[in-house]
Amino acid sequence: MGSSDWRKLDESDVRIRPGKSTRPRSKQRPAHADASTAMVIGKDRGRWTCALDGDPERVVTAMRAREMGRVSVVVGDTVGIVGDVSGKTDTLARIIRVDERTSVLRRTADDTDPFERVVVANAAQLLIVTALADPQPRTGFIDRCLVACYTGGLQPILCLTKADLASPDALMAGYAGLDVPVVVSRHDEEPEGLDERLKGRVTALVGHSGVGKSTLVNRLVPTASLAVGVVSAIGKGRHTSVAAVALPLPNGGWVIDTPGIRSFGLAHVTADDIVLAFEEFAAAAEECPPGCGHLGPPDDPDCALDDVVAQGAAKADRLTSLRRLLASRAGTET
Repeated sequence: MGSSDWRKLDESDVRIRPGKSTRPRSKQRPAHADASTAMVIGKDRGRWTCALDGDPERVVTAMRAREMGRVSVVVGDTVGIVGDVSGKTDTLARIIRVDERTSVLRRTADDTDPFERVVVANAAQLLIVTALADPQPRTGFIDRCLVACYTGGLQPILCLTKADLASPDALMAGYAGLDVPVVVSRHDEEPEGLDERLKGRVTALVGHSGVGKSTLVNRLVPTASLAVGVVSAIGKGRHTSVAAVALPLPNGGWVIDTPGIRSFGLAHVTADDIVLAFEEFAAAAEECPPGCGHLGPPDDPDCALDDVVAQGAAKADRLTSLRRLLASRAGTET
């Protein structure tokens, strides 16, 4: 091109370097209509073990999709997963949604901690395992577990172990007003009726060290050690001290062992939350003075719950049991 040829150029001859696109980024996310449904049965260091369609024979490992952000995913959750769901070694699927939960077992670190932790999702029942002796039963712990059940939508079952060392009668009498199902077991006998209560359902287990919970799990799930190895494929056995794990029952259903739970902080629970679980007292509680803890005299002398019993609309032992749970939440139990 000669020195004068530049005058013959027009705008169409000029090459413009493309700049950064100004088109706004879409907030639309993929619908993932082809996502498979699975139950979360274990977690280990940012990886979730999932049973496709709740089938313990179809286990895959998944990570949380970036689009999920920091959405909580816990054992018992029903999730949608995409990607490689073959379950082959070194394959990894993605969790792209968590379905609405039907129940939650939750706690806080202590009664002053405002951050609640969901430990298990979608369990129908909570089996509270307590020894009758060695160690001695801790009724405060039982009461707090019951509060967690009533406010989280789970049905409590009390399992009293080591009946060969002490009689269960006194402890059972203490909870008679709550109509909580009780199963009694001993080391030399199968716990009568427990299999039938758990069959076909998802049941979480809690209990202090030494109460016989591990022995009970091994009775319920003879292949528990093998299942543990499958669920904790990244670090075998680590879950036994740090996380919940779901184990399939031979006759259908799941038990979720929660070895990490030693106590229940109840900072997330209010007195009214507990009263709502006792239908006969719920309406009267609305007539109580503001700030009433429903503990009765001398703490709450104007509590309206006493009137319900006085009018014959509720049993006195139900109110006594309710107030024991309220005292446990308040940290004033004796």
